[in-house]
Amino acid sequence: MPRNILRAVIFDLGGTLMYERDSWHSINPHADEALTLYLREQGMELNLSTFPVEFRRRLDEYFKQREKDLFETSYTFVLREILADKGYKDTSDDIIRNALDRLFAITQTNWILEDDALPTLKRLEADGYRMGLISNAGDDKDVQQLVQGFGISSYFDFILTSAGCSYRKPHPRIFETALSKWYFLSSEAVMVGDNLDADIRGAQNAGLYGIWISRRAGSRTEDQLQVQPDASLSMLSELPSLLDRLQVR
Repeated sequence: MPRNILRAVIFDLGGTLMYERDSWHSINPHADEALTLYLREQGMELNLSTFPVEFRRRLDEYFKQREKDLFETSYTFVLREILADKGYKDTSDDIIRNALDRLFAITQTNWILEDDALPTLKRLEADGYRMGLISNAGDDKDVQQLVQGFGISSYFDFILTSAGCSYRKPHPRIFETALSKWYFLSSEAVMVGDNLDADIRGAQNAGLYGIWISRRAGSRTEDQLQVQPDASLSMLSELPSLLDRLQVR
């Protein structure tokens, strides 16, 4: 139970405030093809059949590693590396960014804002809470665009991504970075997320109160079974009343 007045709420994004419309197995190939087509338009001799597969395989390799060391690997880094391997070592930042924008223009259409996300944010704002967002993501601009596109960016004092700060949840540094945006104690903030390891264990280790949103959580791994959230909710709409009950009187 919190020992201080709760002043701030930090949200996860994917699986908490938004959810996936379709499987990524059906979305990513189209996104990778769009990226490849753009690069070919810039004069790069890339095989339209094999390059998207190579790019996604390289991403997956780095993404497996980042789950172990909790250091983010950005899409920019991976794309620049694979292009260098193809002989394009001096690709401009603009070309890299534009290629990734083509990819994210497709992947962003697969995300849907939860029906109770906006009403919950409005209620918490009216109740006087400060709010922030932490997202594990390989591209900062992608997350910023998603939040802006959903029309919820104004509710957050900050939108912090692992791509922007290099550390992934549950690494304590990303939570410390978030808290440094305010002058609050860690015990005055709660973390709301769907991932028991990244969101809940990470928050608790950093001294925050961990609230688990279970509706998109899926099956629990053996490691996740060891994590005990401080509170569990099935819907975001239940959050304001929970916070009210937790407040020190």
